[in-house]
Amino acid sequence: MASFEERLVPDELWELFQRVVPPAPTRPQGGGRRRADDRSVLAAIVFVATTGCTWRQLPPTFGASWQTVHRRFTQWTAARVWAKLHRVLLDELGAAGELDWSRCVIDSVSVRAAKGGDLTGPNPVDRGKPGSKIHLLTDRAGLPLSVGISAANTHDKLGLEPLVRGIPPVRSRRGPRRRRPGKLHADKGYDYLDLRRWLRSRSIAPRIARRGIETSHRLGRHRWVVERTVSWLNGCRRLHRRYERKAEHFLAFVGIAAALIYYRHLTK
Repeated sequence: MASFEERLVPDELWELFQRVVPPAPTRPQGGGRRRADDRSVLAAIVFVATTGCTWRQLPPTFGASWQTVHRRFTQWTAARVWAKLHRVLLDELGAAGELDWSRCVIDSVSVRAAKGGDLTGPNPVDRGKPGSKIHLLTDRAGLPLSVGISAANTHDKLGLEPLVRGIPPVRSRRGPRRRRPGKLHADKGYDYLDLRRWLRSRSIAPRIARRGIETSHRLGRHRWVVERTVSWLNGCRRLHRRYERKAEHFLAFVGIAAALIYYRHLTK
């Protein structure tokens, strides 16, 4: 029977994580406290992400103090470990032929920022309370190809170019790496001529709903997948509300949630 730690970080996920985690620092011989195991710390971070508990509420099961887990999380975030894991898992999906590049879908979701911090602003859909916005771009099946965050009062149109540019070159089952979908579906919040021209300049066909012309019913034929992806992200309860003052820490949890989505899809 798998241990609690192994259920949070299965062997296959741990093997992929080892490709991107920095090597442990060497310690002088003859003293000092033993360094907490990276797998145990990763399991604790996944526990925080999925349960939404605070760092201080971490149970002693993981064998490392909450201060150690938070410090390692900060170090790995600074080393861009989560972004690297994102790319490794995307490569695994691409090599397995699990990514559908025929069309992609873009959307955003706002969350309240409990403590303020970088990249927060008055949320127009939450009575002006401080919040942040998660931007995501998925493939046809709803797998997130690119994610980002901004202040809650940032217009959706400003997130399109960074997300498209942020798609990494992903391995294919055969042929060269790929980073450009065939079409991009978006709601009326992205209905701007400059965005349509920019997408066409990159050989991406815009399928953006036109204000005052197309109905929401027709729009939902292809966009429901990104709404399902938002519900997948909500499986990480740490994303229900932003508690991190530093934007890079909140983005790290978004990246962890995306990585868990990839892993579950690979092993389904």
